[in-house]
Amino acid sequence: MTLRDRAQAAMKRLVTASRTERILISASALLLSVFIGGLIILGAGRMAECQTAAYTLAFPGSFVTQFTGGSSLFAMGFCYDPFAVYDKLFLGALGNVVIDFSTMTFSWDPLNGQFATTLAETTILAFTGVAVAVAFRAGVFNIGAQGQLVVGALLTAVAMLYVAPLFAGTGVVAGLVLLPLGILFGALGGGAYGALPGALKAYADANEVITTIMLNFVATSVALYLVSDASRFKDPESLANQTKALPEFSQFPALLFRARDDFSLLALGLAVLALVGIWYLLTRTSFGYDVRTSGIQPDAAEYGGVDADRTIVSSMALSGALAGVGGAIYVLMQLGNFQTGVPSYGFDGITVSILAGNNPLGVGFAALLFGVLQSGSIVVQVGSDVPPELVGVLRGLIILFVAMPEFFRLLGRKFGTLLPEDEQRRGAVATDGGGSDE
Repeated sequence: MTLRDRAQAAMKRLVTASRTERILISASALLLSVFIGGLIILGAGRMAECQTAAYTLAFPGSFVTQFTGGSSLFAMGFCYDPFAVYDKLFLGALGNVVIDFSTMTFSWDPLNGQFATTLAETTILAFTGVAVAVAFRAGVFNIGAQGQLVVGALLTAVAMLYVAPLFAGTGVVAGLVLLPLGILFGALGGGAYGALPGALKAYADANEVITTIMLNFVATSVALYLVSDASRFKDPESLANQTKALPEFSQFPALLFRARDDFSLLALGLAVLALVGIWYLLTRTSFGYDVRTSGIQPDAAEYGGVDADRTIVSSMALSGALAGVGGAIYVLMQLGNFQTGVPSYGFDGITVSILAGNNPLGVGFAALLFGVLQSGSIVVQVGSDVPPELVGVLRGLIILFVAMPEFFRLLGRKFGTLLPEDEQRRGAVATDGGGSDE
C-alpha cells in the first residue's frame, strides 16, 4: 500500500468514525497537545533567564532518592514549570478551586469572577460559532462573522443611546422592553450585513470568502470613523474611541453573579436557547432541509425544487443575524457601550464551528473549551512569569490539535472519493446536509 493509499484510508476512517470514537480522538489530541506544549514550555524555560529554577527535571527523582538515599545523578533547572502553567490555564478558568489531598476535600465557589469571565466568553462565542455553522451547513464560507458582530454591536449601542432614555424611571418595564429591542437591533444589523455577501454570491457569483473578508475591514473602519469624533457618536468626555455608556436599566442584569463580573446568566440562557433553536431549525424544518441539501448537493437541491440563490441569501442573513446578536450581547452584557478594538470573537467562531463539526449543539461545548482557554490565559499571564506570546502558542496548539481531526473529517466529507462506498452511491441524491448531527 502506498503512502497516498494509507493517507486516504486514514481519512476514510476519520469520516466513518462514530461519535464515541470522535470524542476519544479529540481527547487523545488534547492530551498530545498538552504533552507537546509541556515540552515547549520546558524549552522556553531553558532559554529564559531567572534567579531560581521554577521546575527541576532530575534522574532519579525525589520519589526514588527518598528510599535509596543520596542525590540525583542528573538534574536540570527550567525557568517555567509546565505543571503550574497548565494548572493555571485550566483550573484558573474556574477560579477559587481548592483541592486538599491530605483530607481529600474539594471546595469551589461557582459564582467567582474568573468563572464568570469564562462563561461570558463562552456566551459570545456560542453565537459566533453557530453563526458560522449555519453558513457552513449551507455550503457558504462565512469568514465575515467578525464584521457582522461589529455592525450588530455598533447598531445596538447607537440605537439604545436614543431609545433607552425614553424608558427612564419605568422600572422593570425598561428591561423587558429594551433588552429584546437591543438584541433585535443587533440581529438586524448583523443580518443585513451578512445578507450582502450572500446576495453577491447568489446573483453576481462573487466569491464569498473574498467579499466577507473585505467586509470585515469595512465594518471595522466604518465603526472607527463613527466613534472617533464627538460630532458623530464618540463620547466627548472620553479619550478612547467609544460611545457614551448605556443606562444600567438597558443592560443585562447580573442575577447571581456580581455586577462587576460583566456576565449574566440570562444571556447564557439565551445562547443555549439559540443553539437548540438553530439545531431544531436545521434538522426539523423545511428551511433546514433546503439549507442542508444546498450545502452538500446544490445541483440535486435545485433539481428537487430548492431555490439555491434564495437559500444562500437567507442562510447568510441568518448567519449574520446570529453574529450580530453576539455583538449586541457583547455591548449589553460586557461593555455597556461600544468600543473599537473588538476582540476576535468572529474569527474564533470559525474554529469553534469546525471543532463542533458544524453541529449547533456541539458549538456549545466547543465554545466552552474556548472560553476556558481564554479565561485561563489571563490567569497564566497575571499569575506567572510566562510571556503572553508563549501562552498564545499553548492556546493555539491545543485548539489546532483538538480541531484538526474534525477538520480532516470535514475535508473527507467534502470530497466524495473519501466517503464510504454506500455514501458515495447516495451522493447523487444526497439530502443529509453539509454536516453531521451524529
